[in-house]
Amino acid sequence: MHVTITSDKIELPPGGEIVLRHQTWADYEALLASRSNRAAIKLYFDATTQEIRIMSPLPGHGNRSDSLADLVKILLRSQQQDWHSFDPITLKQFGQAGLEPDACFYIQNRTAILGKEQIDLTVDPPPDLALEIDQTSSTKPSDYVPIAVPELWIYRRKTLHIYLFDSQQYQESSESPLFPGLPVRQLIPQFVERAWEAGSSVALREFEQVLQPFF
Repeated sequence: MHVTITSDKIELPPGGEIVLRHQTWADYEALLASRSNRAAIKLYFDATTQEIRIMSPLPGHGNRSDSLADLVKILLRSQQQDWHSFDPITLKQFGQAGLEPDACFYIQNRTAILGKEQIDLTVDPPPDLALEIDQTSSTKPSDYVPIAVPELWIYRRKTLHIYLFDSQQYQESSESPLFPGLPVRQLIPQFVERAWEAGSSVALREFEQVLQPFF
């Protein structure tokens, strides 16, 4: 695996992941700057372990990420809810953690961040929902504790895991408070994989039809 990490460049082959140990917040900020706008390279920092994780997603990761975000948008539209979404985005809690969800949604807190080019968690609320696709690497819910996103979805091995933040830690849940009464843990994996196999437009159209009895 060819890896290049310099002061002005990060190169990692698709599907590659490396962990840098004994790293500081300054090291993390320097890597963010050297990555520039190469959103295909994802960077995570954890102050408790002093590690920086660098990951380059596979094509299947990107497709499933887009599909998952599109399915969430259909759910929100069906509920006649407004939202503001970000992809990509870097969420940082100074000195503690930095991470980059595959997508995130502001729903209840939408108006607080409209028009903002950057999210500053010292003054701005965290997203209401964050999405992670675990195809290239593994996301731990505890990674999100410093960020305090109320609801976290991790899609791993054709299974949707829903985690809710209780102000101290994340607890796995069988239901999504954002979409009460909807069997999202059953429906979402079905249509994420359907998008990969039959195409995004086909899966999204079928998903809208399946939702009709619920609304």
